[in-house]
Amino acid sequence: MAYHHSAVGDEEDTSAGIPRRYAWIVFALTFGLLISDYMSRQVLNAVFPTLKQEWALSDGQLGLLSGIVALMVGLLTFPLSLMTDRFGRVRSLALMALLWSLATLGCALAENYQHMLIARFMVGVGEAAYGSVGIAVVVSVFPKTMRATLASAFMAGGLFGSVLGIALGGAIAAKLGWRWSFASMALFGLILAALYPLIVKESRISPQRLNRTRSKTPTALKNSLRTLYSTRSVIGAYIGSGLQIFVSGTLIVWMPSYLNRYYAMGEARAGSVAAIMVLCCGAGAVMCGMLSDRLCRQSPLRKIEISIVYCLSSCLLLSVALLLPPGPVQLLLIGMGMLVVAGTNGTAAAMVANLTHYSVHGTAFATLTLVNNLLGLAPGPLITGRVSDIIGLHAALQWVPLMSVAAAAVFFYTRHHYLNDVARSKEEQVAQAPGKSPCEVLS
Repeated sequence: MAYHHSAVGDEEDTSAGIPRRYAWIVFALTFGLLISDYMSRQVLNAVFPTLKQEWALSDGQLGLLSGIVALMVGLLTFPLSLMTDRFGRVRSLALMALLWSLATLGCALAENYQHMLIARFMVGVGEAAYGSVGIAVVVSVFPKTMRATLASAFMAGGLFGSVLGIALGGAIAAKLGWRWSFASMALFGLILAALYPLIVKESRISPQRLNRTRSKTPTALKNSLRTLYSTRSVIGAYIGSGLQIFVSGTLIVWMPSYLNRYYAMGEARAGSVAAIMVLCCGAGAVMCGMLSDRLCRQSPLRKIEISIVYCLSSCLLLSVALLLPPGPVQLLLIGMGMLVVAGTNGTAAAMVANLTHYSVHGTAFATLTLVNNLLGLAPGPLITGRVSDIIGLHAALQWVPLMSVAAAAVFFYTRHHYLNDVARSKEEQVAQAPGKSPCEVLS
C-alpha cells in the first residue's frame, strides 16, 4: 500500500471560510476518485485467467501488466506532484482521472498483449500523483484537528477500490466478458472526472498558505532535506517497508489466479474470495496500526519490535499455508497471514515521521511511496510471474513470504540505531526553528 502527507504545514489551518458541507462534498468526490484509481488498477487481477488463456500469455507477461502501473507510480510521483502545484490541484486531479479512465478503456479495446501493456503504462502515468495531491486537497478543506482522521479515512479508499475492482471485475467478466470489466471501471472514472471540476472549484479550496518553507535560508532547507536520507534508521524504515510490501502486493495480484488454478474457481467466485483476502489485509493494517499505537506509547523501540513481529508472523502463517494442499485450512491460514502482512504500514510511516524534519514530511512520505513501489509493488508480481513460468504458481508463491524475513532483518538492524537517530533528528529540528520552543517543534 502507498503513504502521503499534506503539503500544507501542520501549524496552518487552511479551512477558514470553507463551509463544512462543501468540505464533505470535496472529500466524497476526491475519495470516489481514489476508489476509481484502485478499481482501474486491480481489475486486471480478476481477469488474469481469461487473458492468459485467450492470448496464450506467460505468468511473467501477466506480472508485467500489473507491475508496470506500480513502476510508473513510483517513478512519476515526485515530478507530477510538483507540477500540480503550479497547474492547479483541481484541474490536475480531473486530468489524472480522465487519463487513467481513458487508459482503462484502452485496456477494454486492446487487441493483443502489446496494446494492453501500453494501456496499462498509461494507467500508471495517470495514477502516479493522485494519492499525494488528493490527500493535500482533502486536508486543506478541514480544520487541522481533523487531519489525521481524514488522512487515515482517505487512504482506506485504496482498500475499498481494490476490493471492488477484484470482486466486481470478476463478476462482470463472468457475465459479460473481460472487456466489460475494464469498460465498467473506465465509465465510473469518466463520470467522476467530469463531475469533479464542475463541483470542486480551485477558488473555494485554495488554502491561504503562509509558505514558511520559502522563507527558510538555503542552508536550513538543505539541512531539512538531508533528514530524508541522513540516518541509517530512516533508510532502514524505507527498505523494510518496501520488502514487506513485496509480500502483500504479490499475494493481492496473484490470488485470483491461484484460486482459479488450484481451487477450480470461476472468475466471479475467485474474484470474490480474493476480495475477502484483500479486505483482511486492509482491516489487519488498521488493527495492527491501532495496536502499535497502544503498545508503543511508553517505548519508542516497540514500533520496531512490533514491526519485526508482524513480519515474522506473516512469514510463518503464509509459509505454512502455502505448504499445505488447497483446502479450507489453507484458505484460513492465508486469511490470518493477510491480517498481519500489512501491519508494518503504520509503524514504518511513524518511524519516517519521527526521523525526518517536520517541514519535509510531504517529501518524506513521497519517498516512502517511491521505495514501496520500486522494491515491492512493481517487482513482486513480475518476479513471481517469471518464477511461476518455470516452477508453477503454487511453488513460486511459496518463496514469496520469505521476503518478510529480509524485512525483519532490516528492522532489526534499524532498532540498534533508532533512538540515537531520533534524538539527533529532534535536536536538528529545534536548532532550525529558533523562533519556537522545543515543545512547539516536537509536538
